[in-house]
Amino acid sequence: MAPMFGSVCVTVTLLVCVLGGQALDLLRATAASGNPPSTPLVHCWCSSYPEVALCSWPELSHSPPTHYIATYSERHSQPATKQCQLIPPSASSSALNSSSSSSPPSEQLWHCQLPNLKLFTDYIINVTAVYSGASSSHLASFMLEEIVKPDPPVDVRVSPHNIRNLLVEWSPPSTWADLDIFPLKYHIMYRWENRGTQKFLGPFESTRVELKGLTPGRAYIFQVCAKELLGLGKCSNWSSPVNVTIPRTKP
Repeated sequence: MAPMFGSVCVTVTLLVCVLGGQALDLLRATAASGNPPSTPLVHCWCSSYPEVALCSWPELSHSPPTHYIATYSERHSQPATKQCQLIPPSASSSALNSSSSSSPPSEQLWHCQLPNLKLFTDYIINVTAVYSGASSSHLASFMLEEIVKPDPPVDVRVSPHNIRNLLVEWSPPSTWADLDIFPLKYHIMYRWENRGTQKFLGPFESTRVELKGLTPGRAYIFQVCAKELLGLGKCSNWSSPVNVTIPRTKP
């Protein structure tokens, strides 16, 4: 049988040359038969800017490959392609602390780590699922600053503070690398417990905010998210909800 990885690499190189500086997020599948195999759906993020970035994809359980190959390289230079450190689903929970993946917790996720990435540099990642006689690849381009996504704030606390007021407090995610060099800002989301439109407040640079003029006797739900102070990337997932009821009389 003719080698198949050579043709994949040639196709990928041509695509990158044609697209140049445009945003690249392509799925490229190759197969020996007429029906291409399933393609990994890869999601990348950096929960500890500017340290290690992570990429994850669900295990293709309905048509499992024999193995995966994950590589990355700088787009606009010619360094040797580097291998990602693969972490199988069985080891992911103990090897990773980040919770910023957008996939449901029940999914079996593969991860790969991309250490020592340069700031403001375009990278290309290629995750290939290898099958018997075929392969299927996800090819994507990203810049570290585009995929920044902190883990959610922790230890969110909401307590009555004077009449009709609440004090909302929280702690930064422990996985964020350096709050002194790369501070975070925060947003608060809250609503009535039984009904009501969600309201959003922020951004706040402190980790405690007093909310005034709330309705006595009413139950509220609060959540907090974190984002890099200058606005890089995305806000974290929302923290676990905290329920609190405003006292009808002064505590």
